[in-house]
Amino acid sequence: MKTLLLGEAQIKRILTMKDTLDAVEECFDAFGRGQVDMPCKVYLNYPKYGGDIRVMPSYVPHLELSGVKVVNVHPNNPKKGLRSVMATILMIEPKTGRPIAVFDATHITLMRTGAAAGIASKYLARKNAKTLALVGAGKQAWTQLEAIVMVRPIRRVLVNDLSRKVSEAFVRHFAPKYPKIKFEICKSIEDCVRVADIVCTLTPVRRPIIKSKWIRPGTHVNAMGADAEGKEELEPALLKRAKVVIDDWAQASHSGEINVPLRKGLFARKDIAAEIGQVVARLKPGRKSPQDITIFDSTGLGVQDLMTAAKIYKIAKAKRLGKFFDLVEG
Repeated sequence: MKTLLLGEAQIKRILTMKDTLDAVEECFDAFGRGQVDMPCKVYLNYPKYGGDIRVMPSYVPHLELSGVKVVNVHPNNPKKGLRSVMATILMIEPKTGRPIAVFDATHITLMRTGAAAGIASKYLARKNAKTLALVGAGKQAWTQLEAIVMVRPIRRVLVNDLSRKVSEAFVRHFAPKYPKIKFEICKSIEDCVRVADIVCTLTPVRRPIIKSKWIRPGTHVNAMGADAEGKEELEPALLKRAKVVIDDWAQASHSGEINVPLRKGLFARKDIAAEIGQVVARLKPGRKSPQDITIFDSTGLGVQDLMTAAKIYKIAKAKRLGKFFDLVEG
């Protein structure tokens, strides 16, 4: 009846990007086949503090997995010495409802978001994609790179961030790790994305920063930054040129890259090519031509966190890692 508790340091020692990619790919496949019960994430806003929390429940009956993640987004936190994103996941035994694990999910969130872009790139980017552009070079860019280099033969990485120091720190960290890849810091977003095969946008902006004319035919875009109502990174004209693949309609229409264009009448549900789960499950096609522009609109699925946490739980139990506590009396 004990509950496993794992902190961030332990999660980092256990969770690899390979395991996360496997978990997210399995998650998308199950979601695409309708094997997941996942209500839309719930937002609780704190207008006084400029932040919010999101509650993300999910249940995978055929795997006997269930859980809830709670994650915050407080952009002003770094000024106070706190992270802007912190998360916790509670794994629940479906049969009894008892809590079987409580994990810090901050690192899980970073890893599964990077892995989501990795799996989307695996199914939507051209197989010979070699140039990756990262618009935003914060911690999320780290896992984007780590995931995408595992699915595509990346040989050049272009980086642009509002802070030159953040871009420099990114390159200092990864250049020695990937000696076969050429890293370049770009002065402008346009310079960063114009020649890219894969573009990842990782910013919290509320006005488009990626112009349609900058994106050449054949490019794949992972639109990762829009995760709340009113956010958008891509010029709506680019959405109309592209095959747009979302993760979940309810979430994407409310808080994904398409949310603002939908409300303005510049984009419609009929313009969506597929959900990523349908593409992974081979129920709908993704890229049809080398000239296609593809866009993955990611809002983050609670089941991604759950299935990643399940991998961690299995490894931790096998290796006897973490601590077990009596949170619930018999």
